[in-house]
Amino acid sequence: MALFPPVPQPSAGDTSNAQAPASSAFQLNANDMNRAKDLTARLRQRFSEEVIGQKMLRESLITTLIAGGHVLIESVPGLAKTTAAQTLAQSVSGTFKRVQCTPDLMPSDLVGTQVFDFATQKLVTQIGPIHANFVLLDEINRSSAKTQSAMLEAMAEGATTIGGERIGLPTPFMVIATQNPIEEEGTYNLPEAQMDRFFMKTVMSYPTESEEKNILRLISERGTDTPKQTQAAQKIDISDIDFLRTCSRRIHVSEQIMKYAVDLVSTTRGAGSHPIKGLAQMVRLGASPRASIALVRVGQAFALMNGRDYVIPEDLKMFAHEILRHRVLLTFEALADGMSSDDIVDNVLEVVPAP
Repeated sequence: MALFPPVPQPSAGDTSNAQAPASSAFQLNANDMNRAKDLTARLRQRFSEEVIGQKMLRESLITTLIAGGHVLIESVPGLAKTTAAQTLAQSVSGTFKRVQCTPDLMPSDLVGTQVFDFATQKLVTQIGPIHANFVLLDEINRSSAKTQSAMLEAMAEGATTIGGERIGLPTPFMVIATQNPIEEEGTYNLPEAQMDRFFMKTVMSYPTESEEKNILRLISERGTDTPKQTQAAQKIDISDIDFLRTCSRRIHVSEQIMKYAVDLVSTTRGAGSHPIKGLAQMVRLGASPRASIALVRVGQAFALMNGRDYVIPEDLKMFAHEILRHRVLLTFEALADGMSSDDIVDNVLEVVPAP
């Protein structure tokens, strides 16, 4: 059973509204679209004031927040990962916790534990830092497999278990994890199951010369390295995120767009309408169906952010690398040849025709 009603095919030569929905059943009204556009514009503006450059990081964080997912950020130290997470949390009036992951970090340090209260002679539950709207897991790959399993439960189920008691996480709940690509000592590779839980993996690059000058100017004028507190007039309410997520789910996705998302993901597994010759020698594990779900959800969120009530192929292409790069695992031969998963995604986008 289709999630959305079928869209009639345009007549020959008529491609002006090929992706626009023909039925108003799933369309948002003008007031909803205007409110959503205003809210996302304020988020973008606030983010740009605190994080110079890094446009792709800004779009990835805001889009994933609206889509209801989690983000993995890979970069060298000093590129404002913590500042970006703090700014996002402040902008939506959400609670924010930062956890510095280390090899001796235990699940109870993250999730919480039960302690004995001598006054009441009872066990009292003390919740951990993961019980926040936004949780920054700094250098997540430094934590042990046991702790990563506790993180996986929270990311997958939206709840934690402390002493046999299931405790729901606040809504919205978003994990922003970081990892350093150059340090390997004392790190643990993230299991594929946990990597798959991240909607996106975004890779930050060094700022340009002009952007770095603007960073210095901003810090000099502000007088501190930490982001300033967001003014009440600039903030949006945490309930507005629920509104944006509800609107995002109502963005129309045509059958052609769904087929395109599935085709992109299937191609990474050696299938699809245009299979890549010799892919098995380069890729040992392709993307899972969660990737196609992420493509559609992110496409809906990005369409909403740009004032459209329907998804177009460019919405999927915009974040294809972020959604697929951590889900495509290369063979040892491909790694030895200096190939990256981004190269595979480039190839996939090239061979799979857009509707």
